[in-house]
Amino acid sequence: MTRRFDKVELKVEAREFVTHTGELDGKRLTVISTGIGTDNIDIVFNELDALFNIDLTRREVKGDITKLRFVRLGTSGSFQTDLPLDSFVLSEAALAADGLLPFYLSGGEPDEAAISLYEHLEDGGVQLPTPVLVVRPDLPAVFANSDLARGMTMTAAGFYAPQGRSLRLPSGLHPKLLSRMRSWRHDALRLTNIEMETAGIYGLATALGHQAASVSALLANRAEGTFSKQPAKTVERLIDLGLGLIGQM
Repeated sequence: MTRRFDKVELKVEAREFVTHTGELDGKRLTVISTGIGTDNIDIVFNELDALFNIDLTRREVKGDITKLRFVRLGTSGSFQTDLPLDSFVLSEAALAADGLLPFYLSGGEPDEAAISLYEHLEDGGVQLPTPVLVVRPDLPAVFANSDLARGMTMTAAGFYAPQGRSLRLPSGLHPKLLSRMRSWRHDALRLTNIEMETAGIYGLATALGHQAASVSALLANRAEGTFSKQPAKTVERLIDLGLGLIGQM
């Protein structure tokens, strides 16, 4: 991504965390590769927030909190038959099926979409293996006002059984449950895609007072069992789209 920058001033790498900071069209940006999963999101978000909002010498939270803006550009599998391969989807909300957020979020009323999904599954005689927890972001206006397809993203704890795949061990996301999940609707919201980071980003960003947007390139259609024939090209298009929107923030 940073080969598109006008200037790169910093490159740092530690394990799977790769960080580049530079400028594009006069805007200073930091790009971070977090690796896979909300366990890594937990590290990245807490430490970025600490850099801005904790006095690391005194180990005290600063009086004036800096509000950050996070944009995830990543890949995902489509959950619905009508979402085409190589298209993009903006996550308006996330279903946190990964286990991170209960360690941070407690109390308060559940999201109406979570109640709706729980009841829809219960009426169909199925339930998720995890509690139904839905989180929503404070979307930057340029993303909220975009014409991107949108919906609710399921964030899974792993690649195989937590996403309905099985090798030698059966998955708790069995076909009857997956079918019932696909049929759920709450107002204009439906489950559109599955990946492994968005719920952590949205939950932590909102709890810490930051803005966040997650846009996914759909490289597989899980409902149809089909796969993109041009994944690299689609990811490049997503980067161009994301940088264009970021440039308007």
